[in-house]
Amino acid sequence: MSFTLDSRLAADTVPVGDLPLCSVFLMNDARFPWLVLVPRREGVSELTDLAEADAAALMDEIRIATRVMLALSKPDKVNVGALGNMVAQLHVHVVGRFRSDPAWPGPVWGFESRKPYPDHALAALNERAGALFAEA
Repeated sequence: MSFTLDSRLAADTVPVGDLPLCSVFLMNDARFPWLVLVPRREGVSELTDLAEADAAALMDEIRIATRVMLALSKPDKVNVGALGNMVAQLHVHVVGRFRSDPAWPGPVWGFESRKPYPDHALAALNERAGALFAEA
């Protein structure tokens, strides 16, 4: 079975690389450092849709992504969430949060409009994230 990324995720992110289960993406939103993990499984919308081994692998990959986020941006807090209200395809957000960010202490979801990075900044952040995942 082939894997297809939801078009809304594809429109808002850039690919960082692949872990054993998930493809990793960087959200193109300069307000918040933000990774998205998408298990490469078709037809999966809930965590409970994953096979037991895949669910365990996803948890391991969330831990890796959290460590990468901490090294990448040195946030005050890392938020992890799988909402799926707008995009049904299972995906997990790993968001670096700062007490100084515009949405603090509230959630990032639904807060104002996404602000894309300048191209050079997006490329540099993506390269650094890819290097950190390669080391993980």
